[in-house]
Amino acid sequence: MPPSSDRTTAATRPANGSSGVQSLERAFDLLERMADAGGAVGLSELSGSSGLPLPTIHRLMRTLVACGYVRQQPNRRYALGPRLIRLGESSARLLGTWARPHLARLVEETGETANMALLDGDEVVYVAQVPSRHSMRMFTEVGRRVLPHSTGVGKALLAHLPSDEVRALLSRTGMPAATEKTITRPDDFLTALEEVRASGYAMDDNEQEIGVRCLAVSVPDSPTAAAISVSGPAGRLTEEATGRIVPLLREVAAELSETLTGNGTPS
Repeated sequence: MPPSSDRTTAATRPANGSSGVQSLERAFDLLERMADAGGAVGLSELSGSSGLPLPTIHRLMRTLVACGYVRQQPNRRYALGPRLIRLGESSARLLGTWARPHLARLVEETGETANMALLDGDEVVYVAQVPSRHSMRMFTEVGRRVLPHSTGVGKALLAHLPSDEVRALLSRTGMPAATEKTITRPDDFLTALEEVRASGYAMDDNEQEIGVRCLAVSVPDSPTAAAISVSGPAGRLTEEATGRIVPLLREVAAELSETLTGNGTPS
């Protein structure tokens, strides 16, 4: 999901039909802005970012609270509500269903395990996987959550964020070392993200688990920040293999993007 600064404000977006439709658009816009802000905001913050007047926001938030999609905290700030969890879980399962045929192509052509992951708050969550057919293969449980600094998909996802947002995230999560290869300094991690942007792909080189490499790319124009990856033993994911796999990853990511945005037909 793009940062709120990259979106048109709800106040300046053209009205789309009836007032009911416009209210629905504004309500979803506010939910997205709350997610961008970390899940909890005040009405004045929402008014400043959306451009909507406070009375309008207050009316919409009352409706969202009544429906369970937002809850008001004791400090009078508003937080995303528990009813969104069911929608999010169902959406993640559907994303996995759409992604698996694309991941299966990666496995067929590379021989290695393929994953899809999303950035959910400050964590990376794996939503789909197709395992390698090799007896020695990588396995990440769907639904597993990890910190982004030690993973290829995490780097691919964070490379698109402004540096100050990445620093803030790292400050919140810390940078614990999963192995002796894990990047544990923010400046070093930001340098690694510059390399991701320059090369167009990310690598986890023994940083999450010794003996394992992972190659990852982001999914362009995805409705929510997403990345796909191929992972396997370092002895198989060599420099030569990387040269073959990365172009395929980019091609599959573009095809997956078409599926997720409705420009392509889900396989």
